[in-house]
This record gives sequence, C-alpha cells and structure tokens, in this order.
Amino acid sequence: MNADPARASEIEWPTWLLGAVIWGSWLLLVGSYGQIPTGVSTALLILLLAWYMSFQHELTHDHPSRSATLNRLIGLPPLAIWYPFDIYRSDHLKHHDDAHLTEPGVDTESNYITPQQAATMGAVALWLCTSQRTVLGRLLLGPALVNFNLWMRTARALAAGDWGALKVWAVHLPLVALLLWALEHYTALSAWHYCFGMAYPALGLAMLRSLYEHRPGVLPAHRTVINEAAAPWRLLYLNNNYHVVHHAFPQAPWYRIPALYAADRASWQAGNGGFVLPGYLYLIRRFAWRPVDNPVLAEPVTAPQRAATRKPAKQ
Repeated sequence: MNADPARASEIEWPTWLLGAVIWGSWLLLVGSYGQIPTGVSTALLILLLAWYMSFQHELTHDHPSRSATLNRLIGLPPLAIWYPFDIYRSDHLKHHDDAHLTEPGVDTESNYITPQQAATMGAVALWLCTSQRTVLGRLLLGPALVNFNLWMRTARALAAGDWGALKVWAVHLPLVALLLWALEHYTALSAWHYCFGMAYPALGLAMLRSLYEHRPGVLPAHRTVINEAAAPWRLLYLNNNYHVVHHAFPQAPWYRIPALYAADRASWQAGNGGFVLPGYLYLIRRFAWRPVDNPVLAEPVTAPQRAATRKPAKQ
C-alpha cells in the first residue's frame, strides 16, 4: 500500500456508520428520557456525548468526507454543548505541529507552563494548573477550566480589536440555544441537566484521554504516547489511544490505526522512546489525585528538528 495509508480511495463506510449510530442513539435516548431509570439514561448520554467528541476529532482530519465544508457541517451541531467545533478544529490542526508538541504558547493543546508563567501565578491558579495533571482534577475541574480559558481568550481577542473572534460564537451559541430549546419543548430532559449533568462530565471524560497523551522531551518523537487500552476505551476514543500512530499518520481513519500499530508494534514503541502505558485504568488507579507529572517545565522544551516518529515502510 502507499506510504501514507490515510488517503484511501474507498468510501469510509465505518465512519459514516459511526455517525449514524451516534445520532440515532442520541435521538433515541433524549426522546425516551424518563421512560428508563434516570441514572441509566444519564450515564449512557455521558458516554455518547464523549463518543461524539471523538467523532468530531475524526471530522477535523477529513473523515468521513474529503470535503472540509461537509465535515464542518456534520461537526457543527453542539450535542456536547461546551466547545465550539470551529475553535476545536483550528486548535487541533495547529497542535499537529509535532516539532513543537508540549511547548507552552506554541502547542495549542499543551498541558504545561513555563517557570516564568508559574512565577506570576497565585497559589490557587498554580494549584488548579497542577490539578489538571490528575485524573479527578481533569474529570471534575477540567471542563470548567477549559471553558474559562476559552472565554478569556475570546475576551482578550476582543480587547485587542479582533472582532472576528465573535464569528465562531455567532454560529455556536444560536445552535446551542436551539438545541436546548428543543430539549425543553420536545423531551422530558431539562436543559440544565443536559448541560451540567451530561455534557459537562462528558467533556471531562473526553479530556481524560489527553491527561498523559504527550510529555516533554528533547526529541519530538518521544513526546507522544502509546496507550494499550482495553477495547471499550479504544472504541470510546476511536483508537486515539495509539496516539503516536495518529500523529505519524494524522489522516488515517480511526479504524485503520490498530492494524498500523499491530503490524510493527516493537518499532512504534522504540520510535517513541518507550512512552507506553498499559491503559486508562492504570492512570485512574495511580493518578486519581496524584499528578502524573509536573505541569511546570524544568527547562524550556526545544525542538531542533521535525518529529522523527517511526513510520513502517510498508503494510
């Protein structure tokens, strides 16, 4: 096959089917809310909304359609409420500058700060930053912090005269309002419970995936994890647990990633410097309230060359 397996010529039926399953399940669960135990419905919708965010990740990488416009339209519906798809797409594609992974101020998804930044932060702000290196902190506080930072970023843009920052919200907020209005008028599900009892923990669950997805390192190729998670986690995160493979082949659809990894497992692990985890339960058990690492970088991360993550020569 081609060196880059991403550009398959076939129609991506697995991804189209995935989208249909997510939407169908969502309509069924919100439409039947109140007819099955509330706790069961809530838990299923939390899982489903986290799964939807994994699906939105696929959309940012040109799946299932080769049309960026079509993929954007598919991803715009704010089922998960809190994070505008257009901002997520823009930031995530910038994150794929592998030579600068984890670098504060460069990597748009960095979990780290510089010593200079830490020195200007108060004790509470620094504690909150450290909390995001723990499982419970990420699940419970992560969504609130992400949204606060997002709103502050928008406010700073507006203060600088960048009124274009409102374009994303001019699309996202009316769609959120329409969704919540529909829930209130056509289902037994309240907007309040949907936002804070479902979408909020769903965002936390989605953020668990990125708790230790990257780490600082002299070599860019050593900064991206392989998490050998169990099948339910792999399905929830659409195989993004094999994160080094995703960064090596960012256009590979989710259903091809396990085969790419299995075909040359030893080389992938050698190529990322042995940055391998045995699953998300391992993280939950060991780092529920203990930081997985220090968010304050001991020294600046430098990236003298592009990432050299191992790609198998052929499949």
